[in-house]
Amino acid sequence: MTEILLNLTVRPIPYPSEVRERLQEEAKVIIGRYPHSRSALLPLLHLVQSVEGYVSGTGIEFCAEQLGLTDAEVTAVATFYSMYRRTPTGDYHVGVCTNTLCAVMGGDQIFAELKEHLGIKHGETTADGAITLEHIECNAACDFAPVVMVNWEFLDNQTPESARALVDSLRRGEQVTGSRSAIPLCTFRETARILAGFPDQRPGATDGQAGPATLAGLHAAQEQSNGGDR
Repeated sequence: MTEILLNLTVRPIPYPSEVRERLQEEAKVIIGRYPHSRSALLPLLHLVQSVEGYVSGTGIEFCAEQLGLTDAEVTAVATFYSMYRRTPTGDYHVGVCTNTLCAVMGGDQIFAELKEHLGIKHGETTADGAITLEHIECNAACDFAPVVMVNWEFLDNQTPESARALVDSLRRGEQVTGSRSAIPLCTFRETARILAGFPDQRPGATDGQAGPATLAGLHAAQEQSNGGDR
C-alpha cells in the first residue's frame, strides 16, 4: 500500500522543453480538427505514445492540460483501450491472437513457442528493445487464422515456424511487409504518430495495390452487385 501511495504522489518527469513545444504545436493541429476539444483525446494519446513508446504519466498530464481535463479522466480512457500501452514498448509490438478460432488453429502454440524463442513472457520486451510480445483479443480476421499483428499490421495464416522467422527478421532490422500492406512495417512509435493523424512519410506509403486479404470484401461486394444486375 505504501508503494502505491508513493507512486500516486510522485510527479511525472516533464518533457524536455523542445519536445513539449513541438507537441503543443502538434496538439493544436489535432484539436483544431474537432468541434469539441475533448473529442481530440484519442489522437492526442497516440501523439504522446509516439514520443516515449507508451502513454506515460507525463503524457497523461500533457493531454489533460491541452484539453482541460483531469488526469483521472485521461487515465480512464488510456486504460480502457488496449491500443494505448502503459509500459515501455519495443520497436515492434507483436501480438498473437489467442481467441477461440486462432487458438484452435495454432495461435496458442505460436504464442507459447514465441515466448520460449524470445525468452520473454506476455507483456515483456526483449533485452535489445526490439520486440514486445503479447497475446491479443480477436481482430476480426478469423478467415486468416492464426493471425499475428505487428504494430497493428496483419500477418495472416501464421505457423510457429513463420512466426519465429518473423521476429528474427525484425530483430535483425530487416524489412517486413504485412499481409495487407504495400510497404514495409514501420516502428511502434512511427505507427502511433500516423494514428495521431499525421502523414505517413515513408516513400511509397500512398502507392501500390492493397493486398488480396484487404480487397476480398470489395471483390465479394462487386460480385454480389453484378449478380444482382442480371
